[in-house]
Amino acid sequence: MSRNPATPEQQSVRVLKVGERVRHILSELLARGEAHDETLRATHISVTEVRMTPDLRNAKAYVKPLLGKDEAAVLKALRTNTAFFQKEVAKRLGLKFAPRLSFQPDESFDEADRIESLLSDPKVQRDLEEE
Repeated sequence: MSRNPATPEQQSVRVLKVGERVRHILSELLARGEAHDETLRATHISVTEVRMTPDLRNAKAYVKPLLGKDEAAVLKALRTNTAFFQKEVAKRLGLKFAPRLSFQPDESFDEADRIESLLSDPKVQRDLEEE
């Protein structure tokens, strides 16, 4: 039976380290503008997290453009240039197998804003003050 950890705490240290190295490599490639795409060169993009599968063959990179603008265009450009990023990650990682990359929008900032707005609601503030 295959075990697929649901949370980062349950993943092996090696999986987490490789994911972090892939994040650094992608961030460096994007910061230096090494991709041959004007959309990617013109936009500052944060790679907030990379989640690896336990076998290290697949990696989901969560990205967010600066200020969240042109997110759809940035994701399209990243997905178009996936082969370039995979080749560069493989070359710099030195693993037996290169992970297959997929780029996903990072929605954690939107979720944090939603939670913050809920907590600042006057009804919630009133309940918190009563305790």
